[in-house]
Amino acid sequence: MEEPKDTKAAQAPSAQETSSSLTPETTVIEEVPPPKKTFMQRVLEPGSVWQIIFAALLAIAIGLIVTTQVDEVPQAAIALLAIPGTLWLRALRAVVLPMIVTAMILAIKRLRNLSQGGGKAAQLALWTIGYYIITTIIAVAHSCLLVGLVWSKLMVKVSDQQLGIDDKDKETFEERADLEIHEVVVDMFNSLIPQNIVDALATDSLLAVLVTAIVLGYVIKPNGSLMRAVEEVEQIIIRVITILIYFAPMGVFFLIMPNLFKLDLAEIGLNLGILIGGTLVGMFLHLFIIIPIIFFAFTRKNPYALWLRCSPAWITAWGTASSAATLPVTLRCVLAQGVPVIITKFAVPLGCLINMDGTAIYFPIVVVFLAATQGITLNAIDYIIVVLLSTMASIGTTPIPSSSLVLTVMIAGSIGVEVTGMYAVVVAIDWFLDRFRTAVNVSCDTFAAVIVTKLTGIKDDEDDLRNASLDINSDDMGHTNMRADDRV
Repeated sequence: MEEPKDTKAAQAPSAQETSSSLTPETTVIEEVPPPKKTFMQRVLEPGSVWQIIFAALLAIAIGLIVTTQVDEVPQAAIALLAIPGTLWLRALRAVVLPMIVTAMILAIKRLRNLSQGGGKAAQLALWTIGYYIITTIIAVAHSCLLVGLVWSKLMVKVSDQQLGIDDKDKETFEERADLEIHEVVVDMFNSLIPQNIVDALATDSLLAVLVTAIVLGYVIKPNGSLMRAVEEVEQIIIRVITILIYFAPMGVFFLIMPNLFKLDLAEIGLNLGILIGGTLVGMFLHLFIIIPIIFFAFTRKNPYALWLRCSPAWITAWGTASSAATLPVTLRCVLAQGVPVIITKFAVPLGCLINMDGTAIYFPIVVVFLAATQGITLNAIDYIIVVLLSTMASIGTTPIPSSSLVLTVMIAGSIGVEVTGMYAVVVAIDWFLDRFRTAVNVSCDTFAAVIVTKLTGIKDDEDDLRNASLDINSDDMGHTNMRADDRV
């Protein structure tokens, strides 16, 4: 009779032992942190943030030394030195379109799978687009205020000789001046819907591709074979991007250094110095004061710590002068900060296309520069027109280098400012300011993703978290081993 009791007694400890043997194993997986890497190990990590920073600083140092010590750098030398950087930039741009398509389709799929249903998707779209438009208006407004109250008063009229247009530039300027305001508005709306999807892909019509991808995300069967193919393509793109990130330090170095060889410090006069200084001050004010205030108001987190952790994104943006080419790096940085996959893959690609705060800051000051050098003083109505057109133009600007030059002529013409020889000076220095504009645009995208996360309250499910952990390398993207309660 006692055998069953003994059996139970024997079975009870056995079950307890089994349970206790499982519990410590689970605890070890969840609580034991990964071994902390030394500074040198982080520096030597392929494509690490420190390698990118050191490469950028070295390129700037060499570029400035050569520019100040050598009378003229041969064009052939500049072209040949730019080859590695150009090839890396082309490779980045090659993955942008398929990445936007897959990211947006999968983001829409995840939104459809949310327990809250379609209302959450509409909320995400509303908050994201609304935030981008509001911050763009703020950027244009404070830029106009600074220009009207400070920079315009420091600029002086130049001689008629400097205002003259070379014959070789005259045809180009007249071509750009023919662009009417209504044409810009019409083109902006037409760019949303592609007439030919294949043509949109071939011509890099990114906004049309994005809208098409959103529609596809809603109509593709969530668990069908086509959706599985999209997921597989995304994994392939992630592997390609990972390889490209390893070459980021080399690419950034060979993009920055040859461009600095073009910089002629002796030709920068008073007006051009004010144009450069005013643009950089406006961007500094927006990026380090206005946006951080908005960020802290919504998240109660340190904005400057986030900006530093996302440094690979804005350093790459400065090197490439292209928000689109930087998009793969920006996505990895934002994911590394704990932003949900759904928001990252919706808000960041969209921000790459329409969130152009740096460009919005630039338009007013360059238009006033063209006016002031002719002795023209703008009135309040002119500034209001500049605000409205700059907002529309910055949203409609393509995320490629120096795409704002054409729209600058349109805005200037709308308030009666003629295009003179000083526009050639703007063109000559645009490549330099374009890098800062792009860095501001990309930085604002990273802040926006975190703010939208707080506004919508969207969170990832376990599958999304697992996929995100496979998609990113924390050390490469400036992640600092955040605890779960520190994540966004």
